[in-house]
Amino acid sequence: MIRIISQTRLVTLQQDADQARERTRQVQASADAAYARHVRTVHDLTAAADAADRKAEEAYARTQELRQVLDQANADLAAAHALGAERAARIDTLAEELSVMLGAVVLLHHGQLHSLHPDEKAAKQHAASFGVDPDGWGTVPSDRPAAESAWRISPLSRWTVADAGDAA
Repeated sequence: MIRIISQTRLVTLQQDADQARERTRQVQASADAAYARHVRTVHDLTAAADAADRKAEEAYARTQELRQVLDQANADLAAAHALGAERAARIDTLAEELSVMLGAVVLLHHGQLHSLHPDEKAAKQHAASFGVDPDGWGTVPSDRPAAESAWRISPLSRWTVADAGDAA
């Protein structure tokens, strides 16, 4: 079937075709702009993700360094605790020895150190084993020099050794 088209109709169809081409160009330009925006966004997001990955890797590396420092600090702290406990035990031992020594006395014979005893009673018993008369010796302080006393008891805390071990 053949159809006869008038000039007016032909002009109208041509205008419709021109408008459709123009609309196609506009839609294509809009699609191209949207695609360009999409590509830029993907590029920007990829760059941001790469930067975030680098920062995460740096943070992980720093975390590992800090973990090593922390582990070393914990080891040092444990060693310090052990040393502190050891020293505390030694201090306790020394304190016990000191409290025992606070009551300790020295037995002097003519001013020379004869023996060390935990208390005055033990020193007197020891001196008695040498046949010393319990009234024949005295305790410091005395008016006489220690060298002039046959036997004398002196508190260890007050007794000092001078030249050649003589009692002062």
